[in-house]
Amino acid sequence: MRRFALILALWPGLLQAEEFRTLNGDEILTALTGHKLDYGQGIWQTFDDTMLTQYFSGGPSSGRWAVREDRYCSLWPPSDLWACYDVQKSGRVIRFVDDNGGTTEGTFAE
Repeated sequence: MRRFALILALWPGLLQAEEFRTLNGDEILTALTGHKLDYGQGIWQTFDDTMLTQYFSGGPSSGRWAVREDRYCSLWPPSDLWACYDVQKSGRVIRFVDDNGGTTEGTFAE
């Protein structure tokens, strides 16, 4: 047992989860286009290659999405204001980070 503990002590990162990495614009497009994210509790979102996005949280909502200056941006009518987020990825998890540091995480749906 002590050998196992020594191996863990000498091999940092062995038990650490994959860290989140910030995506650039091309990586955001590749990661999201044609995919569906599951946010849990029946909430999900799709990202069409036509730059339309569908969000479902108790009912459907349609908007537009784009990548601008290495950030994911979305527009949800009736508003005409775009909201933009940094995008990070770790394994099958995508994290959207707003300008105040708030985060929303979704997992790629099967």
